[in-house]
Amino acid sequence: MNCLVFDIETVPDVALGRRLYGLEGLEDAAVAKAMFARRRQETGAEFLSHEQQRIVAISCVLRNREQLAVWSLGEEHSSERELIERFFEGIERFSPELVSWNGSGFDLPVLTYRALAAGVQAPRFWETGDADPTFRYNNYLNRFHWRHLDLMDVLSGFQGRGRVSLEHIAVLLGLPGKLGFSGAQVWDVYQSGNIGAIRRYCETDVLNTYLVYLGFELLRGRLTRAAHAAELERVRALLRASAAPHFAEFLRAWTGLA
Repeated sequence: MNCLVFDIETVPDVALGRRLYGLEGLEDAAVAKAMFARRRQETGAEFLSHEQQRIVAISCVLRNREQLAVWSLGEEHSSERELIERFFEGIERFSPELVSWNGSGFDLPVLTYRALAAGVQAPRFWETGDADPTFRYNNYLNRFHWRHLDLMDVLSGFQGRGRVSLEHIAVLLGLPGKLGFSGAQVWDVYQSGNIGAIRRYCETDVLNTYLVYLGFELLRGRLTRAAHAAELERVRALLRASAAPHFAEFLRAWTGLA
């Protein structure tokens, strides 16, 4: 097992909104409100298109032979470019198996649009076999390859009508699901200046995703029941050993559901 589970959190790119809609002079909150209103008028929903999302947190679970780790890239003050560079540098160095929930539909398109805008290089991510033949039939870009496993896409049978939210699948599996707040509240939390809370929220999301992934590995026979139980205990041990309150909260919620 050698995988990197990832999740991103985003806020409206108000600088882009100002340029797109001629909103110079307005405060950030007013610009975002106008962007949401424009999107609602166009689509019936406020969720902004991918290029209008600015990344403020990227959280990961890394599981390899040596370790299990959960963390957020960079620091609270890190720029979006730095976060994106760190993400793609990890792929460049280690070529991990990527795991996500709706990563194909949201996280990776946002990451690639924003990387393009920031001038970030990511040759390993875009490799399809020209420089490394092992990527010809198993790369990060092909929807039906395994180098990036989008759990939502795979578990739904690649059918839009079969997709469910991470929150719902987590609850179905007896996992804590969302703690603290939801993704819809990230912009409000960001405006309050509490980037740390967003990073912690993202870390609990990626923990849920990793635990769903372990269930999927059991489902498809890549983990035995004993190995699956051992991996779950490894996660619990990691949470118990941490001094972070949000990990303690996650463990309490998970234990309470057992």
